[in-house]
Amino acid sequence: MVAHGPGEFSFASQAMKRKNRRAFLQTSAGALAASLSPVAVATLNLGIISDHVASGTGTAQTAPLVASNEGKKPLRLGLIVSVGEDPDAAMAKVHDLGLPTCQAFVDEFKPGLAERLRQALEKHRIEATSLVVGGPGKEVWDFYQGPLTIGLVPRETRAARVAHIKKASDFAKQCGIPAVQTNCGFIPENPNDAVYQETVTAMREVAVYCKRNGQNFRYETGQETPITLVRAIQDVGVDNQGVNFDLANLILYGKANPVDAIDLVGPYVQGIHAKDGLWPTNPRELGEEVPIGKGKVDFPRIIARLKALKYRGAVTIEREVSGAQQVEDVRAAKAYLEPLID
Repeated sequence: MVAHGPGEFSFASQAMKRKNRRAFLQTSAGALAASLSPVAVATLNLGIISDHVASGTGTAQTAPLVASNEGKKPLRLGLIVSVGEDPDAAMAKVHDLGLPTCQAFVDEFKPGLAERLRQALEKHRIEATSLVVGGPGKEVWDFYQGPLTIGLVPRETRAARVAHIKKASDFAKQCGIPAVQTNCGFIPENPNDAVYQETVTAMREVAVYCKRNGQNFRYETGQETPITLVRAIQDVGVDNQGVNFDLANLILYGKANPVDAIDLVGPYVQGIHAKDGLWPTNPRELGEEVPIGKGKVDFPRIIARLKALKYRGAVTIEREVSGAQQVEDVRAAKAYLEPLID
């Protein structure tokens, strides 16, 4: 700690410094805002200046170019589906719903499964836009056990999960799937927190591994605020990172309105989970996931923003129920979304 003599550090002098600094920032921000786009102004007001503003190269926000989207229809619909031990049945389900893409969730990477999944994708003409992975170990989706069990944040399971994601990357390479995605967990808001720094190191390790396999590594939104996720991505500092923008998760976890969050995560969005939900009312439990169109996600505004950003990826439907009800809700979601994405 630096010692200060009399008069060098007083409440009065510090208050004056804060007042002068605030006036300077307000004047400077006003002058700068006059020349910036609304997105850039919102960014400035949040206390960050994105690369395209800082460099003076322009203020048009766009989604990243992803090689796997080249020559394909933008905003094509899809379904997140568990592959299990029967890839053919899983891909037949996607095909029968009239959806051209999927995100494939694989729990265990058993011998021969990659080849059978690749064959099923080809047979049913389904594009797998990403491989979704979680675990190993218990994961509890709530506000109390969640921070202790989800993603790469918990120390006890971190090493095993880093190894699991690397296996997922190797598996995805065998299947020709261009991205691996996961929930990294409740990333700490405080960048000085040792757990934040450890988590960033783990994120960097798996992102670099995916890069060597020619893949993008995508973070699913949910447990962290959008600005925390952007900070972590920038601190990881490799160029194959992206965001799977789960529209409902931001609401279910009480983290952000997804319409506003686009202004922060938009430059990183490589995938979308079309899902709906309600804000949490019980501080111990997440909000309720509901069928698309029945919750608080403003799909018309979000789809319009994605189009403005020139997003060319998939819009992947997720409905967290099973059986006949899931199929019914996915069909209804498809009918709801099709007019918006055309």
